[in-house]
Amino acid sequence: MSLRVDGLTVYYQSLRGDVKAVDGATFDVADGEIMGLAGESGCGKSTLGKGLIRLDARMRYVGGRVELDGHELPIADDARMNQYRLKEVSLIPQYALSALNPTRKIGRMATDLLHARGVDPHTVLPELRRRLHLVGLSEDVLDRYPMELSGGMKQRVVMVLSSVLDPSLLIADEVTSALDVSTQKAVARLLVEFRDRGFVKSIIVITHDLSVLAQIADTVMVMYAGKLAEKASTHAIVGAPQHPYTRMLLAALPEVGVRFADRRLAGIPGRPPSLLNPPAGCRFRERCPLAEARCANEPPFVEVGPGQQVACWKVPAC
Repeated sequence: MSLRVDGLTVYYQSLRGDVKAVDGATFDVADGEIMGLAGESGCGKSTLGKGLIRLDARMRYVGGRVELDGHELPIADDARMNQYRLKEVSLIPQYALSALNPTRKIGRMATDLLHARGVDPHTVLPELRRRLHLVGLSEDVLDRYPMELSGGMKQRVVMVLSSVLDPSLLIADEVTSALDVSTQKAVARLLVEFRDRGFVKSIIVITHDLSVLAQIADTVMVMYAGKLAEKASTHAIVGAPQHPYTRMLLAALPEVGVRFADRRLAGIPGRPPSLLNPPAGCRFRERCPLAEARCANEPPFVEVGPGQQVACWKVPAC
């Protein structure tokens, strides 16, 4: 088992109180697995990804346990996590195109990054150059500033830098956003190639774009309002979703060949609850067409079929 998360709870601190962004997340990611993490904006998926590697100043670790390859990660201790970052767990940040320092050349940034992790850059630079070639970039990008690169080139540079020390887990947060469709497809394929070549063991791809996950993910986990709603194989999520939210999320996507004049897109009525004071029970119940009295109690995230977990009272457990 590559990653095991048990009850992870991370809140944001605000003047109005704690924002319960991730509330008791429990799941596994196996060796070799590419898991997609999907949901509406503000559902907590990026917070969950960052919570596995680095808590920023606004985030507060409340509880839970994270194990990677059998070793517990000290996610609440920023200084102790330094020995794991980039080497064991690495992150392609949500705003990767802005993550590069505009005043430094790519090669200098790579050298500084490796020095910060206690790695001699000279032992890694040959492999760094080789991987740049693998993603379609010449090594002369090391002598260029970020402003001299296109958006797709910057994204590929960040992907190479994030995986150059072969981490066990790579967290890719919205790696295809702000890219054109053809570049999105190329970047998504590179993630699969990184896994297949052994540059990383497992990958969590965070996105609101289910069409991207349908192409590259082995499994998909859906979040809603800080809670896990469903996790299953990509085939099961797309073909036989069990949670009402997952079904409505998929139903809101446009179909190829169907014109707007023939069938208008239907969104999900209502809006997500405030995570400052989320309702008791199922957090989707105010928008759910299947809600009933027992939904006032929180449903457990349980297995309802082989490899499929759902948090819904309407879906019987195994």
